[in-house]
Amino acid sequence: MKRLIEQRLNEWRNSASRKPLLIYGARQIGKTYSMLAFGKEYYANTVYCNFEVAADLHTIFERDLDPERIVAAISAMYNTQITKGDTLIVFDEIQTCERALTSLKYFQEQANDYHIVAAGSLLGLAVNRGHYSFPVGKVDMLTMYPLTFEEFLLATGNEQLISLIKEAYAEFSPFALHEKAMDLYRIYLVVGGYPAVVQTYLDSGDFNVVRAQQSSISDAYIADMAKYTTPSDMIKSIEVYNSLFAQLSKENTKFQYSVIGSKARAKDYETALAWLKSANVILRCQRVTEGKYPLSLYEDRTSFKVYYSDVGLLTMRMAIAPNAILQPYNLSDKARGMMAESYVAEQLAANGFPLHYWTSGNSAEIDFVIQQDDCSVPVEVKSSDNVKAKSLQTYIKNYSPKYSVRISAKNFGNENGIRSIPLYAIFCLRPEI
Repeated sequence: MKRLIEQRLNEWRNSASRKPLLIYGARQIGKTYSMLAFGKEYYANTVYCNFEVAADLHTIFERDLDPERIVAAISAMYNTQITKGDTLIVFDEIQTCERALTSLKYFQEQANDYHIVAAGSLLGLAVNRGHYSFPVGKVDMLTMYPLTFEEFLLATGNEQLISLIKEAYAEFSPFALHEKAMDLYRIYLVVGGYPAVVQTYLDSGDFNVVRAQQSSISDAYIADMAKYTTPSDMIKSIEVYNSLFAQLSKENTKFQYSVIGSKARAKDYETALAWLKSANVILRCQRVTEGKYPLSLYEDRTSFKVYYSDVGLLTMRMAIAPNAILQPYNLSDKARGMMAESYVAEQLAANGFPLHYWTSGNSAEIDFVIQQDDCSVPVEVKSSDNVKAKSLQTYIKNYSPKYSVRISAKNFGNENGIRSIPLYAIFCLRPEI
């Protein structure tokens, strides 16, 4: 299953300023597969070190953190020759070995000719626990997400469709295969982007099995909460996670602690939210008070939205029959809106956009605001082809952006400074034009 991160990995390999690479990401999104596929494609050999299953690996790092000694020990353990530049060394589940993470600093300083890629499903959480000596400034970092819709199209054999969508986006001209692309978008809402789930869909086309697999992944997240947090934080993390559906189904999707429980307070749940974000289970979208550039100057840290990191998990939790999503004529606008907004959040994050939204009191709200072409651009999301919205006009009147973006079920178009982008074409939006 082709992943677009492989291109980023190759850019890292060829970079003159290359450092050991850390890949963040949730469980079961394909980090290990991508690292090994990358090694097979671009290196003479790959040495795979999994710290979660090989206890002997930990002992190698206990004596000291001398890179050459560590490499020699790993070479002997796996009975293979490790050659600078020709061997890819993979440190998987590195968060389970604190000293291995720390060793990356010494590899960068003393032996940077070795090509090392490290990953961990709970890496962000481990680093945030505080007792880790994180190699600040000594590593490159990438965040990996579930399959984006573009990658889903690749997996389903629609590579030519991607090229045609990109051509239509470049000119904002109507796309002849609009309905076919919308049908694939709806399938993606059901399946989501976990590689194993996508493969199940490809192999069987059975949405019941797809739903069972998604439920298993959701349960695994809860098991991680029990395994890697204190009993108190575990309970709070589960409560936050279980409240996500209710948070998103409100008229105002701002995260509200009262949805968790009548006595829930921010100070009691900050750690739980940080855990879920660090474990890449959720996406956090921060409110900005002004639609001005740069957005980071106007963040309101007390107001935010929270989304599932995979839209398939959301639609599984919604308990809607897959056919109702695939043929959404009887589906409520509210349900379609929830799915579309969560889908857009996921795709924007995967494309490299920090997530922000804007409100003006209780009178107007823009779903997302992104930075593109050195300006702040409002992004309005509509689940249907009814695109009337007063909030966008309010934003335009207040801040006069160079252009605005409307993502909806409508075909491509560009009118009155509003770029209409179909839901299936959001992968064309990039931080830089």
